[in-house]
Parts: sequence; structure tokens; C-alpha cells
Amino acid sequence: MTTTSAPTEPPVQRPVRRIGDRVFSGGARIAGILILIVLAGVGAFLVVESLPAITASPEDVPGEGGLAAYIAPLIFGTLLSALIALLVATPLAVAIALFITFYAPRRIAQPLGYVVDLLAAIPSIVYGFWGIAWLAPQMVPFYEWLEENLGFIPLFAGPVSTTGRTMLTAGLVLAIMILPIISALAREVFGQTPALHREAALALGATRWEMIRMAVLPYGRSGVIGGAMLGLGRALGETMAIALVLSVSGGITFNLISSGNPSTIAANIALEFPESSGLDVNTLIASGLALFLITLLVNTLARWIVNRRADFSGAN
Repeated sequence: MTTTSAPTEPPVQRPVRRIGDRVFSGGARIAGILILIVLAGVGAFLVVESLPAITASPEDVPGEGGLAAYIAPLIFGTLLSALIALLVATPLAVAIALFITFYAPRRIAQPLGYVVDLLAAIPSIVYGFWGIAWLAPQMVPFYEWLEENLGFIPLFAGPVSTTGRTMLTAGLVLAIMILPIISALAREVFGQTPALHREAALALGATRWEMIRMAVLPYGRSGVIGGAMLGLGRALGETMAIALVLSVSGGITFNLISSGNPSTIAANIALEFPESSGLDVNTLIASGLALFLITLLVNTLARWIVNRRADFSGAN
């Protein structure tokens, strides 16, 4: 009597990784770990150098009221200027991206995209000189109109700054600075909208704008949000343009067209650090720690929003 043995399965062969793949994988892992180490080192440095200011008595800290009273107006000014920039730049950037992607002729779209991207290459000091020498004086008549017609709103209560160096002017300068960042990312995302979605909308009788509203904008929403958060990070950390344009008084105010304005953290550090020593330096570093935490929080929030929108894909 003969017995038949069950057929044996061939051994599973693992894919052979090439040396180049191993080198690239190891290098990418090392780079990622290095970024985390540098980030942790910066955070640790800020915390250690801020401790003398945090533990000091309120009388020894510059200003009146202690460290919290010193940093609070700076945080307010930083957030307010960045918020103005974001509210102005995001709609303009999205409109520019849509025009270049779907409306402009091909012979114009590519050069126009290059011109918009070149705005990101202009140094911030140049934006600052442009803002203080041209934009600020040009805005004074507009600020006077706002005070006369909308003065009942606290944002435009006045009195109007005679130089135009106001928080609104600083926000507009920041808006122009972050516009190319948001526009470039939005343009790339809009260009990757599945052709099937766009053609299906047009085939059903939708106009070009209806196609954009129903197919392009939902698909590119996460990219627009990510670009806006990157622009917000740039606006939060801007230094020289704000230092040149903004007329600083140090107090917290929502009045956007007067000469009394809170400074920002980055601009205050740039202006005060050369003449500071001892505990004053630790106080400035403590304000830098606050900016570090704000930026980290903004990036974390942006990542969370983008991940929530990542479920939408071209196959849905």
C-alpha cells in the first residue's frame, strides 16, 4: 500500500533590499531623529534660559506687573497681526490659484505662477521698507474714511495715525508676504483634482464655477488649510517687516488704525535684544518660549485638521 505525501509549499522568498534602498532608508530615519533632537534641544534651551525670568519677582522683570504682564501684549500683537494677514491673504491666494489653474490661458498661467512665487523670495526687510515708505502713507486717507463711516466699531475707532504705521498696515504687509506660500500649495492641490470629477461635473451641465465649487474646492480643502497654516507660521515669526512698519505703544488694543499698537514677540526681541543684559535677556527668551509654544500649537492644529480631511480621495 502506497501513501501519497501532501505537496509541500515553496518557501516564501523575502524581497531582497538593495544597498541603495538600505542607505536611503537609514538616512531618512537618521534625518527624522535628528529633527526631533534639534527640536527638543531648542525647547530645552528656551526653558532653561527662561527659568530666571519665570522665577524672578515681578519688580525685577522689565515693565510693570511681572512676566505675564510683559508677555501678554506681545502675544496679543503677534496673534492679531497674524490673524489679519491670514484673513486677507487666504481668499486672495485661493482666487489667484484658481485663476492660474482654470481660467488663465496657458501662455500666461505659467509666467504668472512664477511671478507669484517670486514674492516669497523678496527679503522681509524690503517688505518693511516698502510698507513704511509707500503703503503706510497711502493708507491714511482710507483710515480716515473708516473712522468717519465706521468709527462706531472698536476696530476703527481712531484717532487715525498720521503716519499710517498701524496694526492694519502691518497685517497687510504680512498678508502679501504669506500670499505666495498659500497660493503655491493651493495651486498644486487644485491641479491634482481628478479629471474624472471635473469632466463629470461639466458633462452634467455645470458651469466652470459650479465645477470648481462642487469638485475642485472640496478636493483641495486640506491643501488650502495646510498652506494657510504654513503662512500663519511665517506670519507669527516675522521680525523685520513688523519692526519697521508698526508704531509700538505696548498696550493691548483692538483699534487697528491708531498709532498705539502692541508689538509682536519676534519684533520686540529683535529691537530689545542688542541693548539687553542679565535678567532682561532671560525675559526676552521667555517671550521666545511663548512664541515657540504658539507655533508648535498652530502646527499641531494644522496637522490635525489636514488629517481629518485626508479621508477624501479621488476614488470617493
